[in-house]
Amino acid sequence: MPRLFLISHASTHAQQHVRFPADDPLSERGRRELDRVAAPVIDRALTAPEVRTVDTAAALGWSATVEPALRDLDCAKWSGVPMDSIAEVELAAWLTDPVSAPHGGEAIVDLIARVGAWLDTFDESPERIGVVTHPAIIKAAVVHALGAPASAFWRVDVRPLSVTRLNGRVGRWTVRLG
Repeated sequence: MPRLFLISHASTHAQQHVRFPADDPLSERGRRELDRVAAPVIDRALTAPEVRTVDTAAALGWSATVEPALRDLDCAKWSGVPMDSIAEVELAAWLTDPVSAPHGGEAIVDLIARVGAWLDTFDESPERIGVVTHPAIIKAAVVHALGAPASAFWRVDVRPLSVTRLNGRVGRWTVRLG
């Protein structure tokens, strides 16, 4: 049974300033956070393609393979935009309706489907796989693993450098926190 260690990238300026992410680098705060982290022992490492995830994996001492399915939620026209500058009605629609994508990018239901399809590619291998990705990807993985409705996506909180562990196989994942 595979064991996935899903690690959220270290902090960025976009997170600190409540902006929708673009391909942001790690902030100085994020680099300091990495000094206090011990990476789990793994057999192989994967990372999302964005610079903040690649840099986090490298700082953990991992030679990671880029996995395109782990890319961040596509926020399209909202990328790099402060959250407080988005029209309230659009933001409310996005935060309450998982099929809504007023930014012109990826809806939450589509994100969950993408991440679920990726999780479904794992076989019965007993590998320990370290995965550096984004909070949205980890939230989608948890929702998929639990078979929860898409509306549960916003009820999962993922901090920078937190580790969420998934154990199992296709169709049967368990979530281990902490």
